[in-house]
Amino acid sequence: MDVATDRKLFLGARLKRLRRDLSLTQTAMAADLGVSPSYLNHIERNQRPVSAQLLLRLAETYDVDLRSLNQAGAADEARLAEILTDPLFKGLSAPRHELVQLLEEAPGVADALLRLYQAFDDGRAKARAAAETGEGLVESSPADWVREHIQSRGNHFPELDQMGETLAEILSAEAPAHADGFEPAARQRLAARHDLGVRTLPAEVMVEWTRRYDLHRRRLLLSETLGPASRAFAIAYQLALVEHGPDLHRMAEASAAPDAPTRSLLKVALTNTLAAAILMPYAAFQRAAEETGYDLARLQGRFGVSYEQAAHRLTTLSRPTARGVPFFLMRVDQAGNISKRYAAGAFPFSRFGGACPRWRLHSAFRTPGRIVTQIIETPDGNRWFTFARTVERQGHDGHGERHDLAVGLGCELRHAHRLTYARGLDLDSPEATPIGPACRLCHRHPCAERAAAPIDRPLAVDDWSKSVSPYPFGTA
Repeated sequence: MDVATDRKLFLGARLKRLRRDLSLTQTAMAADLGVSPSYLNHIERNQRPVSAQLLLRLAETYDVDLRSLNQAGAADEARLAEILTDPLFKGLSAPRHELVQLLEEAPGVADALLRLYQAFDDGRAKARAAAETGEGLVESSPADWVREHIQSRGNHFPELDQMGETLAEILSAEAPAHADGFEPAARQRLAARHDLGVRTLPAEVMVEWTRRYDLHRRRLLLSETLGPASRAFAIAYQLALVEHGPDLHRMAEASAAPDAPTRSLLKVALTNTLAAAILMPYAAFQRAAEETGYDLARLQGRFGVSYEQAAHRLTTLSRPTARGVPFFLMRVDQAGNISKRYAAGAFPFSRFGGACPRWRLHSAFRTPGRIVTQIIETPDGNRWFTFARTVERQGHDGHGERHDLAVGLGCELRHAHRLTYARGLDLDSPEATPIGPACRLCHRHPCAERAAAPIDRPLAVDDWSKSVSPYPFGTA
């Protein structure tokens, strides 16, 4: 990886945090890196910059991703800037260099502030909901907690990736005759090793369930509404549970989840992650992604998975020795409800609201099943390459449309040359669509797509003029 040479890097707090995470003394780390303890002490106190040579030695010695040290936390910087637009902080000034300094010198404090605001915002949302419904406050949302927990890990669980690769190798060795597909080999292992059968039943019998385990008869029951990829994933999920149930339980218990329902939902999420790792073993999937230019259609065919399963797996490729493009993913329905939001790296959209309507994720519904690409520019000047398409909701019925979800993927523009979807585009001088965070946090003006005025700006409406924006606003 290239290391910036045009500016001095003072990363003392980050280096000190890394050393403490590794349980090393300054003397021990200095010996590992081939420098004197006094030199390391000066670096940790930001009295000396970190050289490119020392960064490379850190990467080689401790398997550190240089981006985690060489960046001031772009994602967290955006989150801090976002929460400071809340009227709660009206009158306070926090220029960008102060946010960067906080993240570089006190990353633990910055993380604590972000968590505190998230808890405050959740409580405020519950209070509004209670006032509207006349009901008492409800408990914290397990889904929100689990989403934040997964994102705090960078959507990457190396232990689950290793378990998945091992199980995939075992299946391949045990059932070489089934090399043409995962499902026959998995069924054979479930039956031979766990005395567990798999049956597909009519939707009328399964009623609301798409997958259900009959503990007494030791049968995994699957609905006929599941397509081949969803059926294979359901079988992989069951295999993950019976093979690594205690490991998954241990990980959920160690998470410090606030209550039993949240721990249960986290265990489901972890089991889903392991199922994906079985179907799409890390090394093979990452290699195939690079070879195909991250062509999701080819990845679907090679691993027998759905578009959404492959897309979600792309956001987890953060193994230090074999990293993929750091994607973010968002899934929405036609009403704009967000049901998935994950990222391997920085995430350009609001974490405390919805997505900008100018992003073509929503327009994917106009061309079901087709890829829609777009280059977007966020208010900080960063540019992102994105692509989206619709997918079918699992277990859909006759009352809903088949393509009723849209999945959007994106990455920083500097990675776009690695993607097949960006071929033929001028990536050096692209036409970029300016977007913002959720409307209530966005200061872009004018914008015809605006759905609400910024919460920290007064409306500027008069009788004599009409703006293209339905909610023109003034300065704070």
